[in-house]
Amino acid sequence: MKFVNTAVLAYCFAAHAIAAAPPAAPPAPVRPPASLTIPAVVPPPAPAVIPPGAQPPATIPEVEENAALPPPSSAAQKVYSAAKGDLLQIRMLLKNGRSQSTVGSGFMVGTSNLVLTNYHVVSQMALDPDVYVGEYIDTDGKSGPVELLAVDVLHDLAVVRINRHGSGFFNIPEKLVKLTQGQYLYSLGNPLDLGFAISEGSYNGIITRSFYDQLMFTGPINSGMSGGPSVTVAGDVAGVNVSKRRDGELISFLVPVRFAQELLKKVAAQTSTPKDFNPLIGQQLLAHQRGMIDRLLDSPLSLKTMGPYQVPVRESEQVRCWGRSNVKAEATFNADTMACAMESAIFVSDSQQTGHVSMTHQYVRSAILDPVRFAVLASTLFKTDNLGSTKDTRLTGPMCTEKFVKTKSLPLRAVTCVRAYRKFAGLYNFTLLTASTDDARATLQSRLDVSGVSYENGLRTTRAFLEALARGHKQ
Repeated sequence: MKFVNTAVLAYCFAAHAIAAAPPAAPPAPVRPPASLTIPAVVPPPAPAVIPPGAQPPATIPEVEENAALPPPSSAAQKVYSAAKGDLLQIRMLLKNGRSQSTVGSGFMVGTSNLVLTNYHVVSQMALDPDVYVGEYIDTDGKSGPVELLAVDVLHDLAVVRINRHGSGFFNIPEKLVKLTQGQYLYSLGNPLDLGFAISEGSYNGIITRSFYDQLMFTGPINSGMSGGPSVTVAGDVAGVNVSKRRDGELISFLVPVRFAQELLKKVAAQTSTPKDFNPLIGQQLLAHQRGMIDRLLDSPLSLKTMGPYQVPVRESEQVRCWGRSNVKAEATFNADTMACAMESAIFVSDSQQTGHVSMTHQYVRSAILDPVRFAVLASTLFKTDNLGSTKDTRLTGPMCTEKFVKTKSLPLRAVTCVRAYRKFAGLYNFTLLTASTDDARATLQSRLDVSGVSYENGLRTTRAFLEALARGHKQ
């Protein structure tokens, strides 16, 4: 971590968050990224939703629990029999040696040679076309190359073109099917690279905790089925398989078919295929962060009381807060922790998710430790190292500034760190760490993490968070 000489930075006490000048994104190094060590104030865990794009068998931890699907009903057998000719497996292959890297699913659109799948199924080909190529395999074992035509990173969709045409089973009509809660749906794909399969489940409404609408499918969607279709008994496409919850039973998610419809219209309108998808992905992420931050800050942050302090949080459909305490434990100090985080993030690659906000507050106090020993404890908890590595292939090393500041009622030690995205110009990760300095035997330590935002929106968010920290009752 590199600290910038604060004397050369423009800075306004209390009214502005401190920040380093935006680091430029240098050329991506060739070495793999170092892992990010979580500092003393622990941010909330990453969302439990995972895209079930299959990895090589050795890396799949849930094989055993997902190995068997229930036998299909007669209705499912009819759907599969009619649909199998237009069902595909989509593989990403290393150009050198053409060894398999990831596998997912896809389906042919009408009688065209276009295939719908998830962005995360083809993300390697989109991000690193010099390293990866795509290939399809149909249910008869025939294979061929795939050409990437369009991606929608925010809704996790992609359109590819292949060298054969569909039979017309999977149509995306102008007037989309109206679903009723509890209605049977049939999900198709190639689970765990074991072979093409169909699973039954039911539609259970639209997920409001996701930043973008998703349908809840109560049924098994296993790794490798990503990008496959979920259809009604009549064969109408309801959605595209996209993810599942690791911590739930048969809780899976679909991309609503209307977003696939919009992406297909863009493909029909585009005059040429992008040669490099990275700028397009960057533009989509920039659009996402504008909406995310505007929604986050459309009203003042809510204030919660922790001891004598007021701390900012945002509780909404997309952001949830959880609390815990060690008050009952035999310890030399007591600590209450409140953590708030968005329950969804944008998948960019297997090693990077972005478009996410989290806030953590920890109120620590002790009636046992003397001021010197408590100061040592507080300093130990306030760790500013391990905020990222300069060897990370996705992000630059953290550029940090540190200042002792004072809000309207609370003196603070504050550290702001900024990291630039190497592939996507104009996107940054911001981390703000603060610790109160007004009490010799108590401290409020807070942390804000905002990923995938413009420099202006990063400053805007950290400023709003810092200004809301206070001592005393609500105003």
